[in-house]
Amino acid sequence: QVQLVESGGGLVQAGGSLRLSCVDSGRTFGNYPMGWFRQAPGKERAFVAAITWTGGSTFYADSVKGRFTISRDNAKNTMYLEMNDLKPVDTAVYYCAADPDGDYQKYSDWNYWGQGTQVTVSS
Repeated sequence: QVQLVESGGGLVQAGGSLRLSCVDSGRTFGNYPMGWFRQAPGKERAFVAAITWTGGSTFYADSVKGRFTISRDNAKNTMYLEMNDLKPVDTAVYYCAADPDGDYQKYSDWNYWGQGTQVTVSS
């Protein structure tokens, strides 16, 4: 069973950096894509980034391209999101997700979710 646990969120000033981690503590992962979504207060959960199971392909929302980097280490059952040049608009709860059925950018297509980690960017 997939059990996703995020960590690494916190409070950072604009222009700063954070690194989020997502560990699958339920089983060894490696044969399905993983992704990150975020949800700001009063807004829908939005796609941030995704990575294939080999790590060979990555996908990003336009709003984070060039600032965020998704990666994974299957030997450690862990996925990462390196976030640089953070802006106040990046403030949200960040969720990791696993095993999508189809469209990576549709949150309803992902089968497994973590509990989320708060990222707050102050101006």
